[in-house]
Amino acid sequence: MIAFRQILLICTLALLAICAALFSLLSGSVELTLADLFRLPTATQSELATQIIFDIRLPRTASAFVVGGLLSLAGVIMQVLLRNPLADPYILGVSGGAAVGALSAILLGASSFWLSQGAFFGALFSILLVFFIANGLGRWSVIRLLLTGVVVSAGWGAVINLLLTTSTENTVQSMLFWLMGDLSQSRVSPIHWALLLAGLAGGLFLSRALNVLIQGDQQALALGVNVSALRFILYFAASVLTASAVKIAGSVGFVGLVIPHMLRMLGARDHRLLIPSAMLLGGSFLIVADSLARTLIAPQQLPVGVVTALIGVPTFIVILRKSISREA
Repeated sequence: MIAFRQILLICTLALLAICAALFSLLSGSVELTLADLFRLPTATQSELATQIIFDIRLPRTASAFVVGGLLSLAGVIMQVLLRNPLADPYILGVSGGAAVGALSAILLGASSFWLSQGAFFGALFSILLVFFIANGLGRWSVIRLLLTGVVVSAGWGAVINLLLTTSTENTVQSMLFWLMGDLSQSRVSPIHWALLLAGLAGGLFLSRALNVLIQGDQQALALGVNVSALRFILYFAASVLTASAVKIAGSVGFVGLVIPHMLRMLGARDHRLLIPSAMLLGGSFLIVADSLARTLIAPQQLPVGVVTALIGVPTFIVILRKSISREA
């Protein structure tokens, strides 16, 4: 019975992802129909529908799914690592380092390629900085890691404010758009898809250990789990997934926080089910959010991070109230 419910949930989320992708491909300032999609295999490259789908909407839809999947997987891992249901992928300063790298590239007038590279290497630097500071202060612990991440995040915030205040008006607008999350120029490569699938496979491989670790270190040690090594792996895995997502789309909030909570409320507490479900639902959620960002005030576009916040804040409040009522 449990296996059937798990399969049903996965199939439902997979169907939801397909529907979200179709919604994204068909919605926009130029309306398309399902018939236009079915004609694509025989259509010529000069046709308007072909150009719109393959040059604009399909790359953006793929980017949204990959980013949503990466952030959701990172959120699940981070909440286990810190044993904190309020933890999200950005809590340890990864997004701050990425933002400093990206904003520095914008300030220097670099191309979009160097902007994404600056974001990735800034995030990578922040990952290593937090790790070495937390380890240098003594024995590895969750509290020390969390406090180090919060302090480093505050430092990155000061640098971001400095960059914003010393930039020109046009540059500041580009910086703010990136900080709020933007998929308009995003493209994903096979490397990003491989990273998403590697995160899924690695999460499933470690799912039993995650189920034990979330119960506490003592229970995990008693059952033979190497807690120190597992935390080391989880920290770098979540950080690399987050850094890759930020490199593609900037700082998109609430995906890694809300999606795992939503799935746990649906009964997906076993990480063998939670991990693939989070990837599918996170990808679907960001596809829909990006579609709304493109169409709500067309022809203008909203940063996708604004839409995820508008959806995520009330959703999280509802989830929080329901969880409190269950405990009471």
